[in-house]
Amino acid sequence: MTITKTNYIQPDFAKQDGLVPVIVQEYNQNQGGRVLMLAYANDEAYNLTLETGFAHFWSRSRKKLWKKGETSGNPLKVKEIWIDCDQDTLLYLVTSRGAVCHLGGSNCFFRVTDCDSEEPKKK
Repeated sequence: MTITKTNYIQPDFAKQDGLVPVIVQEYNQNQGGRVLMLAYANDEAYNLTLETGFAHFWSRSRKKLWKKGETSGNPLKVKEIWIDCDQDTLLYLVTSRGAVCHLGGSNCFFRVTDCDSEEPKKK
């Protein structure tokens, strides 16, 4: 599949109650970057991200717009925005300074299950 560069993409916010998931990944031109977090954006958050160059999201728990890093001082500078084939999921490639996770970690993914283990999985 050929990568299509464009200055305009339009996420389909109507499919999922006005929200689309946003995968946030470390920007690294030389190799695949780590996945840092997953959040959600509505149309307003997406447009603010485009306008400012910094990641904005919709908080499902607080029911309000938020700029990542506004209170922590660790904003996410968006370098590229990718959209999936169905136009209902976004991928933000970002540079970050400091903690990304609200628990203080460099990313939100720090718990792991070993799927190769012989031990039965528990629910």
